[in-house]
Amino acid sequence: MIRHVVTWKLASEDTAERGRQAEEVARRLNALDGVVPQLRAISAGANSLYPDANWDVTLVADFDSVESLEQYQVHPAHEEVAAYIRSVVASRVAVDFAV
Repeated sequence: MIRHVVTWKLASEDTAERGRQAEEVARRLNALDGVVPQLRAISAGANSLYPDANWDVTLVADFDSVESLEQYQVHPAHEEVAAYIRSVVASRVAVDFAV
C-alpha cells in the first residue's frame, strides 16, 4: 500500500480567508471518497491551531499501488479539485511511502 501525504500553505495573507479556503480544500478532497475508485482511504483537514506557524491543510490518502496513485492523479474529479487548490496555494510539500 502507498500512503500519499500532501500539505499546502495557502497564498492569502488574511488568516480568516486562509482558514475558509483551507476548509474548502479539505471539503473538496474528502468529497473524492467514493468518486475516485483508486482511493482506498482519504482524510483531509484544515489546520486548527497556530495559523501563523502551521501549514494550512493536509491530505492523507492510501492507494493499493503506485499505479493506483498515478491513476488518481489524472482522474477528472481529482483534476478538478487540484485546479481549485492551485488557485489558492502558495507552497506544496508531499511524501509518498509504503505502509
